[in-house]
Amino acid sequence: MRDAVTSLIKNYDVAGRYFDRNAIDTLKDYFDSGTARVQAAAAINSNAAALVKQAGSKLFEELPELIRPGGNAYTTRRLAACLRDMDYYLRYATYALVAGNTNVLDERVLQGLRETYNSLGVPIGPTVRGVQILKDLVKEQVAGVGIANTAFVEEPFDHITRELSERDV
Repeated sequence: MRDAVTSLIKNYDVAGRYFDRNAIDTLKDYFDSGTARVQAAAAINSNAAALVKQAGSKLFEELPELIRPGGNAYTTRRLAACLRDMDYYLRYATYALVAGNTNVLDERVLQGLRETYNSLGVPIGPTVRGVQILKDLVKEQVAGVGIANTAFVEEPFDHITRELSERDV
């Protein structure tokens, strides 16, 4: 897993270049937002179970067919698996948020996930919607602890939804 700093260094090292103005600005932005990233992670960690439960409730309120007979979250086992997956997304999004880099999401979550879900018959659309709901709840949670600019919270969740979403081939 890489963070924003190690990724930047790697890219410049591979190119054999010194840091330019863009690199310095990227590093400055990352370090300037460090305290907010750690505070956001603390807010998420202390409320993770409630966030997942709330996101699941909102998702099933919007898409009640998922929990009806024949729905993908019908039966206790399937519902629990859905909430477990949402918890994974939240946990890894938190890692990426602190790192300032989505690399961990690609390595640990997204690699092969779409294919796995498709082979198991798990619908991608509701999964994407669940991640979007999580993002909105996390932004509210982070704003609630006094972090005014929550834009950095969006990046890991948007990365997950973008990578899972249907693509034109």
